[in-house]
Amino acid sequence: MTQLITHIIGTGSYLPEKCLSNHDLSQIVETSDSWIKARTGIETRHIAAEGEVTSDLATEAARRALDAAGLTADDIDLILVATTTPDKTFPATAAYVQAKLGVTKGAAFDIQAVCSGFVFGLATADSLLKQGLFKTALVIGAETFSRILDWTDRATCVLFGDGSGAVVLQACDGDKSAKEARGILAHHIRTDGEKADLLYVDGGVSSTQTIGHVHMNGPKVFKYAVMNISSAVMEVLRQADLTIEDIDWFVPHQANQRILDGVAKKLGINESKVVSTVSRHANTSAASIPLALDTAIRDGRIKSGQLILIEAMGGGFTWGASLFRI
Repeated sequence: MTQLITHIIGTGSYLPEKCLSNHDLSQIVETSDSWIKARTGIETRHIAAEGEVTSDLATEAARRALDAAGLTADDIDLILVATTTPDKTFPATAAYVQAKLGVTKGAAFDIQAVCSGFVFGLATADSLLKQGLFKTALVIGAETFSRILDWTDRATCVLFGDGSGAVVLQACDGDKSAKEARGILAHHIRTDGEKADLLYVDGGVSSTQTIGHVHMNGPKVFKYAVMNISSAVMEVLRQADLTIEDIDWFVPHQANQRILDGVAKKLGINESKVVSTVSRHANTSAASIPLALDTAIRDGRIKSGQLILIEAMGGGFTWGASLFRI
């Protein structure tokens, strides 16, 4: 049956210039390179410069994605920015990106699902394009997570970094039921608010009138991450009538290497199929999947026609997975 299928036609990413190594962190908080690597797999992370805001990172990634797609700002009529660290309480960071890119039509708004934000944003844009409400979309994950870290808390400050990634989407006629169909094939997104106190920021506009800092119950987050992500992955495979063996590349949220390894092992995915950038980028929250995706496309690992599985879990708890053929 012919129907609209959304295609990813360009990707881009951006990392701030400043790079903070584990050794650098050991000068700030009681930790060491060996301690961090053993528990997280992280070696370095990028930190936004003073005055460099989330919309700056998002805009640069968007420009690179547009260049890859061979399009300009005039072609865009929908911008979704997934972020936990907006420039301001309002307007949406997406509105600033729209202005900086010079986009003059359509809509722009933010998605807040923490580390799952890009998956939620991709599912949202996919749905809107398939309904014919828009023609060409930018979905961006961008974070300046360093701004909400307590740099005296080694349990959290070693985990995160800043960065951004973007994809350009367009919908066209296609046969989604075909085994080799290209485009976005399936999504599964969920939230469990009862687990909100396991990963959260202790500030907010209506509660404390402060920004606050990240707090996390690491062991419990790890347990639920492996369980929830695995169930989401199996659901998108079921929707697409595919199996783990059909997957060419697994591009997970780059939370830490232990979670990546745990999910891959539970799903039976060979480690050679896992795209991991966490050692160089740390956890960039909503930016991590599009950043890793763009990295693997540009270095030649991911090729046209291959089947890609992405997944994430974040505060909320939120979690989800998407399946597409690039």
